[in-house]
Amino acid sequence: MGLFGNLKVNLKYTKIHCSTGQPPPWTTSAVRSQDPPPAAGPPPYSSSLVVELAERSAYNGVSLNLITYLTGDLGESTASAAAGVNAWSGMALMTPLLGAFVADSYLGRYRTIAVASLLDFLGLAMLTLSAILPSLSQQSQVILVYFSLYLVAFAQGGHKPILEAFGADQFDENNPQELISRSSFFNWWYFGMNIGITVTIVVLTYVQDNISWGLGFGIPCILVVIALVVFLMGTKSYRYYLLEGECPFTRIWRGCTVLVKRNCISREEREIQRLHGADESRIEENGDAQRVEEAKGVLRLFPIWATCLPYGIICAQCNTFFTKQGSTMDRRIGSTFNVPPAALQSLFCGAILAFIPVYDRIILPISRKFSKTPSGLTTLQRIGIGFNFSIMSMVVAALVEIKRLKTAREFALVDRPDITIPMSLWWLVPQYVFIGISEVFIVIGQQEFFYDQVPDALRSLGLALYLSIYGIGNFISSFLVSVIDGVTESAGESWFSNNLNRAHLDYYYWFLAVLNALSFVIYMYCAHAFVYKKKDNVAL
Repeated sequence: MGLFGNLKVNLKYTKIHCSTGQPPPWTTSAVRSQDPPPAAGPPPYSSSLVVELAERSAYNGVSLNLITYLTGDLGESTASAAAGVNAWSGMALMTPLLGAFVADSYLGRYRTIAVASLLDFLGLAMLTLSAILPSLSQQSQVILVYFSLYLVAFAQGGHKPILEAFGADQFDENNPQELISRSSFFNWWYFGMNIGITVTIVVLTYVQDNISWGLGFGIPCILVVIALVVFLMGTKSYRYYLLEGECPFTRIWRGCTVLVKRNCISREEREIQRLHGADESRIEENGDAQRVEEAKGVLRLFPIWATCLPYGIICAQCNTFFTKQGSTMDRRIGSTFNVPPAALQSLFCGAILAFIPVYDRIILPISRKFSKTPSGLTTLQRIGIGFNFSIMSMVVAALVEIKRLKTAREFALVDRPDITIPMSLWWLVPQYVFIGISEVFIVIGQQEFFYDQVPDALRSLGLALYLSIYGIGNFISSFLVSVIDGVTESAGESWFSNNLNRAHLDYYYWFLAVLNALSFVIYMYCAHAFVYKKKDNVAL
C-alpha cells in the first residue's frame, strides 16, 4: 500500500447549500450532482496536500533563516532580531483568526485561499526586490523588508487554517471508513508540510547563505505561483461547503450575549419573569437555544487552548535561539562542507518525518484495537503525551548549552565569539528530535481536536484557534525576551548577549521547561474535565 493508502476514500458529492440557494459560479453540473465524481485522476484532497507542500516551502524559505538576514544584512542585534522574528511569526499565526472569519462568513474557503495566494505572491515579490535593488538606502530597505514580511503574514491568514480545513472537508465524517481516513489525513498533512520545510532548509538556506538573498527569496515567490496554479486546477473536483444564511460568527456572538444576560439575571428576577410567562423557553426563542449551544461549544475549548500556550513559546525557539546556538558550534561535515546554521532545523523536521509513519502505521493501529475508536488515542491524550517530550527538549537544550559554555571557557573563547567553539553540531540532535516528536503528538493532535470539536460551520475558526496558540506563543516569547534582556542587562550581562559565549540561554531554557511543566499539570486537570462533542471519544 502506498504512502497515502489510508486516505483512499469513496468521495461522494452532496448538494451544495448557500444563502442564495444557487451554486457558486466556479462549479459545474457534475459538482452540483448527487453522483460521485469520476474515478479517473487523483482524489480532491491530494491537491490540498501538494499546495500545502509548496506553500509551506515558500513561507519557511523566509521564516527559518530570517534571523540570519536581520542580524547580517540589516545589522540588527541578536535580541532585537529575535524579538522581531517572534513578533512577525506571531502575527502570521494570529491572522488565521481573521482569515477564518472571512472564509466562514463571507468569501468561503475556496475564494479565501485564492485571494491569500495572490497577496502572498505580492509580498514575496516585494521582499525579493528589497534584496536585489542596489539603489535602496538601508532605511528604505528596512521599511520595504518589514512591509513585505507583514504582507506575507497577512496572507497566511487565508492559507494556514483554510487550506487544511478545505482538505479535511473532502472526507465524509458520517462514513466510518472516511472518518478513519480523515484521522490519517491530519498525520500525512503534517508529513507533507515537513517535507516542504526540509527541502527549504536543505536548499534555500544554502542559497541564501552562499549565493544571494535575492535568489533565496525569489524561489519561494515562484513556489507560491506553482501552489496557486495547482489549487485552481482542482476546482471542478472539490467538495464545497458554502456559507449558511446567518454568519456563524454572528450566531456565536448572539449565543454569548444570551449566556451573559442569563447569568446576570438574579433568582428573584427569574421568578418574576416566570410568573409573567417569560420563562427560559421564551428567552431562547427564535433559535437562541441553538446559538447558546454553539457558543458553549467554542467557549469550552478555551481552557485547553490556554494551557497549550507555553508550548507555543517553546516552538518559537527553534528558528531563533536554537539557530543562534548552533551558529557558534562546529558545523563541518567532511573537510569542506559547512552546514548553514538554519539548516540545523532539518534535524527537527527529520524527527517529524521519521516518527509520523511510526505513529500512523504502528502506534495508531495498536491504540485503535485497545480503545475501539477510529482515532485510537483521544486527541487530548495525544496532546498530553507530547507535553512530556517538549519538557524533555528544553531540559536537554539547557544541558547542551551548559556544555557549550563550559567548552568556550576551557578553550578561552569566551571573549572571542567570532571563533567556532570546538563542539560538534551533533550535540544539538537530541533537543531537535524531542521537540520534533512532541510536534507529532501535540500539533497534529491540536489540529484534529480543534477541527473536530467546534461547531461544523466554524471549522476554519477551529484550526485558526490551534494556530493562534503559536501566534500568541511567539508574542509571549518576544515579550519575555525583551523583558528578560532589559532586566538582566541592567543587572550585569544579558541572558541574550550578542556574544553568546557570555549569554545564558541555559537559564532561559530551564525557565521554559518549568513553565511548560506547570502548564502540563493544569492541562491534565482541564483534559480530565473535558467532554467530547463526538460520542466515540471519551475524556482522559
